[in-house]
Amino acid sequence: MNDLISEPIAALTQRSRSEMIESSITAASQSRSIYTRLYADGARAAARHADAMRAANIAPPSPLAGLPISIKDLLDVAGEATNAGSVVLKDAPPATHDAPVVQRLRAAGAAILGKTNMTEFAFSGLGLNPHYGTPANPVDKQTIRIPGGSSSGAAVSVAAGHCVAAIGSDTGGSIRIPAAMCGLVGFKSTARRVPTRGVVPLSTTLDTICALARSVDDCIAVDSVIADKALTVPHLPLKGLRLAVPQTLVLDNLDAYVASTFTAALTRLSAAGASIIDVPFQPLASFVHLNKFSGAEAFAWHRKLLADSEAQYDPRVSARIKMGGSLSAADYIDLQAARRAWIAQMEELLTPYDALIMPTIPIVAPRLADLEASDELYFAANYLVLRNPSSINFLDGCAVSLPCHAPGTLPVGLMVAGAAMQDAKILAVARAIESSLRS
Repeated sequence: MNDLISEPIAALTQRSRSEMIESSITAASQSRSIYTRLYADGARAAARHADAMRAANIAPPSPLAGLPISIKDLLDVAGEATNAGSVVLKDAPPATHDAPVVQRLRAAGAAILGKTNMTEFAFSGLGLNPHYGTPANPVDKQTIRIPGGSSSGAAVSVAAGHCVAAIGSDTGGSIRIPAAMCGLVGFKSTARRVPTRGVVPLSTTLDTICALARSVDDCIAVDSVIADKALTVPHLPLKGLRLAVPQTLVLDNLDAYVASTFTAALTRLSAAGASIIDVPFQPLASFVHLNKFSGAEAFAWHRKLLADSEAQYDPRVSARIKMGGSLSAADYIDLQAARRAWIAQMEELLTPYDALIMPTIPIVAPRLADLEASDELYFAANYLVLRNPSSINFLDGCAVSLPCHAPGTLPVGLMVAGAAMQDAKILAVARAIESSLRS
């Protein structure tokens, strides 16, 4: 059996947690740009404790007990500064407490392997980081491709086999984009379900703490630990599910490979008995123009840091944050009201369907060198990858990105989405789709 992890959590019941952790620590310590900090001693202790409980026939506190989990570099860990992928905060006061999500992982017995690299301050969907390097996407051995962001190191820590799952954040797609690019499952829960205290914010309205893993069931296992309330996710048959494919915006500018892969996935789902229904969903045409208040929220948090230390920021990040400073208070209030009206429209349109489905992102992972060399390509790609997933953040909804590509080809994500607090239903639909696509 491979020393690194390639199976879902349910397949790991007989493996020694301590042996897994040693393999993960060795691989992680030799990996470039994936982690900003490793917690080898703590991970070993958690694994030993889980093995001892199993040897004594004591039930573990959760399915995550003793298993390696990574956490994104914007979650507080007591006693250390939280850098959020930046050098600007390297001398910030250390956190006095673990973030609630970290506390819950420890209580569940998880072996926290390390903090993962990310786009600086989570302000891009691509994953590039000039301060700590950009983790290479492990799906392509010939070409260095981006991992997606902002939870870049989180995705690579799972795709490279170091961890069973990773905790990241998703404000406009930062879990689902790297999941799509790295061939993983990414779950964006309804934002209010998981506490964001002890997390460096991007948008206090849209920020969501959630998980990347290898399967829908693994995402459910992590969500059961980090959420305020564990979900009961039913087992649904795919046959008879009504799956709406929006015809507005989300299918625009798909590259040919993504388009053909998504179409092939729809054909398989239809053959398995799902009803695939093309629906206009016209409000999607306007959300891009309404989704501007998050920039103002980011600027409010960063304005003093920018005044004191702008030269230390990635210029591509600071330029986008400063754009949020142009929004007036009246504009902000108007946009929040417009968002509420937009959500009401969308929720009414969603009522007849079990879920929305769409390509998670319209392109495959671009070459890293191309985006490093060109601001024009960087910002064009950033807009494209954020477009579809950010519509679900704006909806205050929930979504799962599933791999839908053929084995041995570049990853493509299929997103399953729904309205706020429909998490259990959307996970159930995603699990049914996953089973069909993997069969």
